[in-house]
Amino acid sequence: MFVKNANAAYKILEIDPEAYDDEVKRAYRDMAKKYHPDKVSYLGEDFQKAAKEKFQKVNEAYEEIKKQRNIA
Repeated sequence: MFVKNANAAYKILEIDPEAYDDEVKRAYRDMAKKYHPDKVSYLGEDFQKAAKEKFQKVNEAYEEIKKQRNIA
């Protein structure tokens, strides 16, 4: 469930490993908006569950990249 390596984290955020820190942050914000469970609350329980799982993966990926790059 947790991100195993940095390359997987970059794939989840749909960015290149050479992306600048501000690009990483922007990609995280965009993905968080896209997959936030509240955004699909009207679509039913199945969509909410899928969005929650994807949102958790996005958060884990961002945390892994932040840790690797020492981003505050």
